[in-house]
Amino acid sequence: MSAKHVNPTRMELTRLKRKLATASRGHKLLKDKRDELMRRFLELVRENKALRERVEAGIREANQMLVLAGAEMSSQALNVALMAPKQEIYLEAGTKNVMSVDIPVFEYKTRTPDPNDIYSYGFAFTSSDLDMAVKRLADVLPDMLRLAECEKSCQLMAAEIEKTRRRVNALEHVVIPETQQNIRYITMKLDENERSSQTRLMKVKDMMLENAHHYRERGEEPLAAGGN
Repeated sequence: MSAKHVNPTRMELTRLKRKLATASRGHKLLKDKRDELMRRFLELVRENKALRERVEAGIREANQMLVLAGAEMSSQALNVALMAPKQEIYLEAGTKNVMSVDIPVFEYKTRTPDPNDIYSYGFAFTSSDLDMAVKRLADVLPDMLRLAECEKSCQLMAAEIEKTRRRVNALEHVVIPETQQNIRYITMKLDENERSSQTRLMKVKDMMLENAHHYRERGEEPLAAGGN
């Protein structure tokens, strides 16, 4: 909003001062929010990197063991061993609010508490490499779920950081400077009007004094003539 479109009145000046105070307070709060979001975002990024390395290493090891198991067992026996899983996993997805961002939270539970139920086959006719592959995949599952949480949280936080940054910049470079400029403009116009009013009052006062002086002179002249 340009200053030339502002109505230079005291009511408008009061409104703009309130707007400036609100904008300044909002600017500070948004900057604090942006900084805290950045701090948590960087923490998540570091955690995400460590989790991805662990998950990729675990999956790579499991694949290597599966290859070794496939070399020791026939493909038919391998398929039969993995055909009917004994254990089941139930995943619950929720959210939690972090700095006005709803980030996902995953919780899971198994159908049975027995850790050996991950093996859906007997050990007599299968390779130990297959057992190690299944165990490695079961161990890496919690990290995979946490990795999914971190990656989605990073995406949501990055979007919120960008939105907050735009708001901070809009307040800092547009709203607050324009409001300050308008306040200066109105203050200058009001001061100018006040000086003009004072000048007019002084002129009116001078004119009144001058007229009063002339009236006194005209009132004294007849008295002076009668005395002569």
